[in-house]
Amino acid sequence: MTVLEDRIEMAESSGELTLDAMFEALEKMPIPEGYKVEIVGGNIFMSPQRDTHWEIIAAIYDQLRNRYPRQRVKSDVRIDYPGHLNGFATDVTLLARDAEKNDRGLWRYQDVVFVAEVISKGTATNDYGPKKTAYARAEVPVYLVADPYQGRCHLYTLPKDGDYATETRLSFGDDVDLADTVVGLTLKTDEFPRD
Repeated sequence: MTVLEDRIEMAESSGELTLDAMFEALEKMPIPEGYKVEIVGGNIFMSPQRDTHWEIIAAIYDQLRNRYPRQRVKSDVRIDYPGHLNGFATDVTLLARDAEKNDRGLWRYQDVVFVAEVISKGTATNDYGPKKTAYARAEVPVYLVADPYQGRCHLYTLPKDGDYATETRLSFGDDVDLADTVVGLTLKTDEFPRD
């Protein structure tokens, strides 16, 4: 056994929850198709993926795929982030070129260079609050929130001390200039639908 396995076993035997135990329990539950499941701060969130939500995710994914190989662009893949029980399945994630999985077969948050979240009504406070904090603590260089209810993107950059130093607000239709960031491209938002 590894030190990590020993710690997980000790935590589980002491009654303390772990992300692995929580996700294992979720995998046994009948989760409706089309629902996204995440654990934020030890709380389980299930939200339906609406058409508007998916269209924005697809638009971001497609633009990243024009520049990066499929292996570096992820969607709805579990990555554990700093903080108490944070297992996120981000809408769109871009990994560093030399990204590696950890010993549990999960991508490491240290290799995440860009995250995009599309707001859902029931989980918006997570994207603007605890998830934003977790991404900043993880020092994810670029965090983009696309909000179809506001018709606006919120771009966060320069993570420092658990927060982002800069926030830029752009209306749908405006270009999101990421050329001077690790992402190295400009995202078009003119096809982002509104709710």
